[in-house]
Amino acid sequence: MSITTDTSNGFTKTDSTKLNVEKSVRERYSDGAKAQEAALCCPVEYDTKFFKVIPQEIIERDYGCGDPSRYVQPGETVLDLGSGGGKICYIISQMVGKEGRVIGVDVNEEMLDLARKYRQEVGDKIGYQNVEFHRGKIQDLRLDLDKSESYLKENPISNASDLLSYEEVVADQKKNQPLIPDESVDLVVSNCVLNLVQDEDKKQLLQEIFRVLKKGGRVAISDIVSDEVVPDHLKNDTTLWSGCISGAFVEDDFVNQFAELGFYGIQIEKRDEKPWQTVEDIEFRSVTITAFKGKEGPCQERNQAVIYKGPWKAVLDDDGHTLYRGERMAVCDKTYNIYQKAPYAEHIIPIEPYNDIPLAEAASFACNKSARRHAKETKGQEYNVTELSDGPACDTDGCC
Repeated sequence: MSITTDTSNGFTKTDSTKLNVEKSVRERYSDGAKAQEAALCCPVEYDTKFFKVIPQEIIERDYGCGDPSRYVQPGETVLDLGSGGGKICYIISQMVGKEGRVIGVDVNEEMLDLARKYRQEVGDKIGYQNVEFHRGKIQDLRLDLDKSESYLKENPISNASDLLSYEEVVADQKKNQPLIPDESVDLVVSNCVLNLVQDEDKKQLLQEIFRVLKKGGRVAISDIVSDEVVPDHLKNDTTLWSGCISGAFVEDDFVNQFAELGFYGIQIEKRDEKPWQTVEDIEFRSVTITAFKGKEGPCQERNQAVIYKGPWKAVLDDDGHTLYRGERMAVCDKTYNIYQKAPYAEHIIPIEPYNDIPLAEAASFACNKSARRHAKETKGQEYNVTELSDGPACDTDGCC
């Protein structure tokens, strides 16, 4: 594909294409809200028992590449980024139950209209209303575009002073009444949407995901990734971009960017063996990852240890700790508690110290090293116990 230059308006065609990416995405998904477009989705298997209460119009106009709803727990507050026609939201609403809450965010008005159209109906069928839909950019979850639009209808911009006033109102709203507040969500899901965000906004997008998650919260993201870096001439093709191709993360970078932000326990839950599409020898396929938030805070020494069960000889965690199979490894209190939860718990044996050290009395732990923990540290230097069994070598409870 050749790119010619047109300087009549001060931009090259390449620059103009980049400026039109968001417009192209909005227009294509606006059309997709009105009629089904098969080119926008990969084959996905959902649990169809949740479809009984969802109108066929929504089911037909769902465009995704995975099923992040599989990772939802009852009672959670779940945020769906790029919620589209609301299919995933309505599935999750049944999974979280009456005590849970589902928030859908999308920038496309036509998609939001479709999702909102059936909100009351679906809620009546399942017996409760726990779903809400908001208009916003997923890379700026502080800005409520519905509120902005209401303000502009009453205060249209006709000069620079009006523009400054609007910017002040927006800044105040984002600070004091953000669309999605800090640390308010248990789980963030997204289905084939992150790739639609322009490259220069992707870092902010991931930062916003991290911001809104509670400590201990997590993500379940299905998206399209590439096996090679996508060249500029493909990135400048707005049709390929709106078709979930040009904006794809490179698969290793997709995982690494979550790690760089401070997420831990990152796992590739699903990776399609067969590419969804191949363009100029570059393979584009669906992956689903999960990751956790919660490493924030100081590292404190409480004489705890963990033993890695295997099967690998050794593993390296996200903080640089090397765990050697079968050996007691020293960890801080924060890491010790993280290891006792998913996704680590099944691989770890936690060892508590015999003498508890209260957090208020705990010293700082040097978390930048991998150190073995001598059994004496766990038991305490004053430990002096001898216990011998009086029974036979192998007794009735199976202890030999």
